[in-house]
Amino acid sequence: MLGGFSVWHWAIVLLIVVLVFGTGKLKNLGKDLGGAIKGFKEGMKEGDESVQAPKEIAKAKADTVEVEAKDKTNAS
Repeated sequence: MLGGFSVWHWAIVLLIVVLVFGTGKLKNLGKDLGGAIKGFKEGMKEGDESVQAPKEIAKAKADTVEVEAKDKTNAS
């Protein structure tokens, strides 16, 4: 049982939804929903990369040696 309804109840509800909206609109709805989920996943991946970037910068700074250059002046 799914939430108190049998499989036959859900099949009838699905049939009514298909009759009301048509398969074309449902296909477009599924396509839009899939695109939104894909965009959300890409956004989450980009968010993870931006969090990791400062850690990599800090590590790179720790591996470098900083020096100061002195200016040469021509004293003639």
